[in-house]
Amino acid sequence: MGFFSKKKHLELPGFWETYANCFKDKLPETISENTFVVLDTETTGFNMTKDRMLCIGALKLRDNTIVVKESFEVYVEQEHYDAESAEIHGILKKSKKERVTELEALQQFLAYAKNHILVGHHVLFDVGMVNAALKRNGLPQLLNKTLDTGLLYKRTLLISTVLRKKETYSLDELAEKFRISKKDRHTALGDTLITAIAFLAIVEKLKPKNLKDLFKKQNPPKFGL
Repeated sequence: MGFFSKKKHLELPGFWETYANCFKDKLPETISENTFVVLDTETTGFNMTKDRMLCIGALKLRDNTIVVKESFEVYVEQEHYDAESAEIHGILKKSKKERVTELEALQQFLAYAKNHILVGHHVLFDVGMVNAALKRNGLPQLLNKTLDTGLLYKRTLLISTVLRKKETYSLDELAEKFRISKKDRHTALGDTLITAIAFLAIVEKLKPKNLKDLFKKQNPPKFGL
């Protein structure tokens, strides 16, 4: 074959093909018919190249309800470790928590997420960390649509000379605004629960008519806590 021949088609594992096949079906137009996967990652830091995921937590929202019994939490084996970040998320290097390989964690998460809409606070950071892990393991990027609670919250605020919108809002600020307990803050599932409750409160305020309304003015946010 010549130098300019087409590259051989990359053969992807079965679990990726199963995940990708979910996207053949179009998402329902109504919000109530959709499933939302709220996610959070605890990481060794904020560098997409150098840092790694230590835990992925997720919850499903269906018909305006948090489906607690379908919660997702997986701890990931990693060689890279940062003692300073451990003071925030509490995931210790020698913890007795059961861990799986990064590839196994990704496989489990893809099976959980399917083609559902991913929701997160500064969601592009979490999606970016998952995508970086996928790339390390020779896999394509996530295919899911995303919604960011920070951006959605800004849409609920009135623009006036008295109250100006900040560029970003922290998850702590949303928790205080909607009077959500921060008892398990900085754990993957704890932050996921805060985000899920905030998302439901925001949707209630926005009163979108359909799924398209939720995706209006979705500009990429800056990463942060």
